[in-house]
Amino acid sequence: MPDEPTAFVPGHVTGFFSPAPADDPARAGSRGAGLTLTDGVAVTVHEADEPGVVLDGDALPMPPVETVLSGLGVADRARVVAESDLPLGTGFGVSGAMALGTALAANVRFGCERSANDLVTLAHRAEVEAGTGLGDVVAQARGGVPIRLEPGAPAYGRLDGVPATRRVEYVTFGDLSTAEVLAGDTDPLVRAGEAALDRLVDRPTLPTLVAESRRFARDAGLLTDRVREAVDAVAAAGGAASMAMLGETVFALETGLTDAGYDASVCRTCDAGAHLVDGG
Repeated sequence: MPDEPTAFVPGHVTGFFSPAPADDPARAGSRGAGLTLTDGVAVTVHEADEPGVVLDGDALPMPPVETVLSGLGVADRARVVAESDLPLGTGFGVSGAMALGTALAANVRFGCERSANDLVTLAHRAEVEAGTGLGDVVAQARGGVPIRLEPGAPAYGRLDGVPATRRVEYVTFGDLSTAEVLAGDTDPLVRAGEAALDRLVDRPTLPTLVAESRRFARDAGLLTDRVREAVDAVAAAGGAASMAMLGETVFALETGLTDAGYDASVCRTCDAGAHLVDGG
């Protein structure tokens, strides 16, 4: 049995979404679209006398990860150590990545013998129950530029994608609470998200996705002043940018943010979904 199985899970930037609640967390989720990123999270699971979760050297509570470990029956003997290129709570799906990476790595480390769809479902349920995400896990499991046509875990959800690979830039100004946004009036999100999805399905390209994301952020009233300023600056420089849902983060295709004068982080859309990279 491998000593230290490690899973890599791509970051995920949601361009737009419409919440789809359900009594069963496996059926709940969201419709929408986004980009998975080559910047992501590496999750290693150890057997340890002192269980816990560590992200970038800091111990922290992570309810979705703890729920995954409990679901696998190993919460009392698993230590999860994660390293991320991305900041937590700023719209990159880090908590979903940690939940999914934990499921993949712990399944191997402890010989749980679960299928891929079972593990994705476990992580998705954990995210929904924690209120930290609705569609990140299924998107990160798929990779590429996923379009979430129907909500839910693999037995219920339906995915398509934009067949494209591009350079992506991003800048982060701060965090936003997914739980707080979802606890408020979600009717504007649903209306704006469903309209954006219809237009993207009619023309499934990356420029369409970014344009619809920008319209969604405006129509749903999510733009902050700093995000609006950066998005407008990219547009003035001839580029395309929008806001990551949900974080005070701006993402742009190609060199959009650099051309607008921002010191941006650079990665690409990720062709592969979540996968074991060591010990699998």
